[in-house]
Amino acid sequence: MKLVSWNVNGIRACVKKGFLDYFQQVNADIFCLQETKLQAGQIELNLEGYYQYWNYAEKKGYSGTAVFTKEKPISVRYGKGDSNEEAEGRILTLEYERFYLVNVYTPNAKRDLTRLSYRLGWEDEMRAYITQLDQVKPVIMCGDLNVAHEEIDLKNAKSNKGNSGFTLEERGKMTALLEEGFTDTFRHFYPEKEDAYSWWSYMNTVRERNIGWRIDYFITSNALKNRLIDAYIHTQVFGSDHCPIILELEK
Repeated sequence: MKLVSWNVNGIRACVKKGFLDYFQQVNADIFCLQETKLQAGQIELNLEGYYQYWNYAEKKGYSGTAVFTKEKPISVRYGKGDSNEEAEGRILTLEYERFYLVNVYTPNAKRDLTRLSYRLGWEDEMRAYITQLDQVKPVIMCGDLNVAHEEIDLKNAKSNKGNSGFTLEERGKMTALLEEGFTDTFRHFYPEKEDAYSWWSYMNTVRERNIGWRIDYFITSNALKNRLIDAYIHTQVFGSDHCPIILELEK
C-alpha cells in the first residue's frame, strides 16, 4: 500500500504546474493534501478510481486539507476530539478497517511567534486525539507538521534555534508524541540521513542549494512497525515550496 502526502501550497496553482501528471504517475492508494487554499466548487478534479474528501477553511484562499482514496473509508471526520469541524480546515480523519488515517496541516507559530501558545495548545489536543484513536486501532498521521524535530532535519540548525518551526517548545511536542508510542517513519528507515528535506524557502536559489527543512511527516503507531516497507521524499517533484513524501507499508 502506498500513501502520499503533499503540501501543495494552493491546489489550483499546483495543478497548473503538473500536479495531475505526478498524481497519475505515483498511483497512490491514498493521497493527502495540505494547504489546498480554496472553497467548495472552486476546482473540479477528475480523479478516476478515487473517492475525494475535502475540508475547507472558513477563510477564503487559506489552509485546507483533502484526501483522495481508492478504498472508501468506513467514516470521515472533519475535526479533532469530539468535534466534527475545524474552522481552518486543518484535519481530516478517515477510518479504515485496520487503521485510522489522520491528514493534518499544523498551524505555524508565525515568524514573530505570536501564534506559538495557540500552536502548543493545538499540539496537546492533537496528541490526546491521536492517542485516543490509537487505543481503538493503529493510526497513520501525515502532513505538514511545521516542525523540524532534530538538528539533522534542517540545513542551518544553529542559526534557526528559537525560530518558528524550530523552537524547543515545538520540538518538545513532537518528542512527546513519539514517546506516546509513535514512529517517525522516515527516521525509522534513515536515522542518520542528512540533507533530506521536504520544504524550501522561495528565496533565490535556496532549493537549488538544498537549504531546506524536513517538516512533512508520516507518523505511525508503533503497532504498525512490522508492516512498514519504506518512507522516502520525492525531492525531484516541483509545483510547490514543499515536495511530496511517501510511505509504503504492507496491507
